[in-house]
This record gives sequence, structure tokens and C-alpha cells, in this order.
Amino acid sequence: MDSLQANQRRGRAGRTGPGACWRLYTESAYVSEMLTMTIPEIQRTNLANVVLLLKSMGIKDLLAFGFMDPPPQDTILNSLFQLWMLGALDNLGDITKLGNKMAQFPLDPPLSKMLIVGEEIGCSSEIMSVVSMLSVPSIFFRPKDRADESDAAREKFFVPESDHLTMLNVYQQWGHNGYSAKWCGEHFVHQKSLKKVREVRGQLEEIMQQQHLQINSIGTDWDMVRKAICAGYFHNASKLRGIGEYVNLRSRIPANLHPTSSLYGLGYTPDYVVYHEVMVTVKEYMQTVTAVDPYWLAEMGPMFFSVKESSSDFHARQRQEEEERRKMEYEQKLRDDLERQAKQEEAEALVRSGGQVAEVGKKRAPRDLRKTKSSEALEETPLGVGGRSYVGHDDESDSAAAKRRRQAGRKPRARTAWPALG
Repeated sequence: MDSLQANQRRGRAGRTGPGACWRLYTESAYVSEMLTMTIPEIQRTNLANVVLLLKSMGIKDLLAFGFMDPPPQDTILNSLFQLWMLGALDNLGDITKLGNKMAQFPLDPPLSKMLIVGEEIGCSSEIMSVVSMLSVPSIFFRPKDRADESDAAREKFFVPESDHLTMLNVYQQWGHNGYSAKWCGEHFVHQKSLKKVREVRGQLEEIMQQQHLQINSIGTDWDMVRKAICAGYFHNASKLRGIGEYVNLRSRIPANLHPTSSLYGLGYTPDYVVYHEVMVTVKEYMQTVTAVDPYWLAEMGPMFFSVKESSSDFHARQRQEEEERRKMEYEQKLRDDLERQAKQEEAEALVRSGGQVAEVGKKRAPRDLRKTKSSEALEETPLGVGGRSYVGHDDESDSAAAKRRRQAGRKPRARTAWPALG
């Protein structure tokens, strides 16, 4: 809450009559800790989904886009980098075919990537359930007077390799029991949350049918489900460093398994995991964790991870990276040439249609008024034999002679054009 909202709420106390406002914070907190106004959400949240949507609409230069509340440039650049990691953007920042598919889903890009990869490896039905479960808060509840009983009921659903698969197991068990409300109460599961999950899953199924994506199930081979999860969250990979303690492979920030995780305290601590998000309390805790194969990390995120190689393989990989760098430079040069050619063709078409092309930075030539007047006079002068004028006297002398004749009382003579001699 900010100070502006606090003052607005204070006004409600005296709306219909005199009243008193009791604040549940100190005056020093109001003066020194509260913000004057809440920071707009677009300036403090991840914009990957917004950036992907704008890219799908054909907007290329997002840094110059007219946002009402422009977010920091670092936020936009981080979102572009995340989309490039997931394969939604190419090396030049243009949207790819995968990015166009991801833009059709109202989800965070990692979740959209999970759905598309799940369809490719044959487990889209299971991934839809996992993504839908991630869209709601915790589905379990824990009454204080029945804490041990609720913990025991929750452990029945645990899949030791993954919290994501634990969620999938809960949803499938609920479906096998006819989506029963009684079953939810017996297993300490929120029925309203599961109903919301079912609605979200139905919407995702409709979108996949509209995009002509197959809805397939892999049965009990849940290793492929974990691989699809790794495809969306390989950038959140961590490696085991101690008992229940992991370190992020990219940022080197340590994190711990949360006590509510299915991987916690079961005697199984995988070497590599990916997580959905980090919760910071006294420590940094990973939430919704899944164990992954390190070879999956090298396959899904080759820009960050690779399998340890021999010296010959190392040199081969260096040559491959050099080829990729040259390819990137060639693509950039080709794009610049195409843009330059398009501008040149547009200018030539404008000239052919009778228009004029104004070159930027080039001054217009000054107009010579004397030359223009003399040329206009020459165009109006009749020409005679040999290109000489038929007019024997200029206008000024004719006017003076006519004036003298009027003063003398004589009629003015008519102007005579004499042919030039020779």
C-alpha cells in the first residue's frame, strides 16, 4: 500500500458523518517507508509475454514503442533475451515459427514452450494438466487440528522425482474418482482450485485444437513429461552442492529444497533439478522442483550447457561456434541489404510516378529570381526573322511618347512593329 491509497482509505471514515481513522502502522513508516504512488505493474513485472505478443503483431523496435508507462529498457532487453533462449526469436530479434505458436497461448513463454515440446514428443495431455495446475495457488490445505493427517494424505501423492508430476498425479486421481467433492475433502485438497484447473485445461485444449496441435498421451512413461518440463525451464537449472542445497548453474546463487517439496526428506537427492520459481524468506527456497537428466540440459539449452568433451570434440565445437557467429553476421548483413534495396525501389517507384524524392540532409538549391524573370520575358517576346524581335521600341519609350502627344493635344499613334533588317 502507498501513501496515496492510505489517504484515500482514510476518507471513507468520514464519508457519511464524523469519524476516526486508526492506522495500523507508525507515522515514521508512513513518512519514510511508504511510496507516494504504486509503481505501474508494467514497470515491475516480467514482460516476456507482452514482448512476444508485440513481436507477433509485427512491431520490431520495442525500445521506441509508445508505452503509456514506459518500462525500463533493461526489463525489455531481459525479456528479449529470455525469448531468444526459448527459441521464440532468432538472432536478429525477429519472431520464429515457434514464437508464433507460443504467442497463441495466454501463458508465460516457458509454459507455452512446454506445451509445444510436449506435443512434439507425445505427452501434450499430461503437460496440459501440469500447466493448468501451475495456474492456481497450492491445491492442498492443512488444518491445524489435523496437521499430521493432512501431511500423511499429501505424501500419498508424492512422486519422488518431481513436484510437477505430483501435481499431475493429484489431477489424474481426481479424474479417476469422477471429479468428486467428497474425494477432495478426504484427501485435504481444495475442490474449487481443482475446478479452476479443469476450466483452464479445457481452454488450453480448445486453443491446441484451433492451432491444429495433437492432443496425445504417453501413458506412464513420465520421463518424457520431465523432459518437456526441462525444455521450458532449463534456464532455472541447479546442481546439488550439499544435503538439500543446490546452486544455480547460471547465476551461482544457492537455493534449498522447500520442506513441502516431494524431493525433500525422501532420501532421493538428484544431481540436477529445474524449478518453477524461488521463494525468499530466511533462505532462498526452490518451489515446484523436478529432477532432470544433464543431457537434457545440453539438448534444450545448448547456449548455456554442454557435455564435457575431449580435446578433439572441444576444437570441433569451437569451429561450430565460429560458423554460427559468421552465419549470424551474414544474416545481419543480408537483412541490411534487403532493407536498403527496398528503400531504393520505393524511391525509384516514386520518381516514375511523377513525385520528387527529398534526400535527408541535402539543402535545396536557391532560386535565381533574376534569371527566372529574364527567361519569362524571353518566352513572352515574339520572334521575327532570324530570331530578332519585331518590336522597334521598348515599353518605356512608347509610354513617354504617348504622354507627350496627349499633352500636345494630338491623338496617340498606334504602335508599329518594324521588321528587323538583314
